[in-house]
Amino acid sequence: MGTFRLYAGTDGQAHIEKIELKAKPDWLKGLPANQITFREWPAGRFLDWHPAPRRQFVIILSGQLEIGLGDGSKHVFGPGDARLVEDTTGKGHTTRVLGDQICVTATVPLA
Repeated sequence: MGTFRLYAGTDGQAHIEKIELKAKPDWLKGLPANQITFREWPAGRFLDWHPAPRRQFVIILSGQLEIGLGDGSKHVFGPGDARLVEDTTGKGHTTRVLGDQICVTATVPLA
């Protein structure tokens, strides 16, 4: 389990970094948000290159997602992992559901 940031670099590519919550005191106080959406991703689902539609947290409740970056690296996230998705420009990333079970996510757009 962990908290991560997916963002667009100055090179136009998506990058991932781990975030330590103790370094984000404003997050511990609360961030403005106005909705939460739950989604079931079918096993094997693949989304080709896409930027995020908006700045949002994506929290995995069950199953596993693989995020692919432009440098060829792939990062696997599972239950309890939260990603602040900010790669709203540039090439974006790929998303794949791993394994043979659905992946359930909670998405929280930030205001």
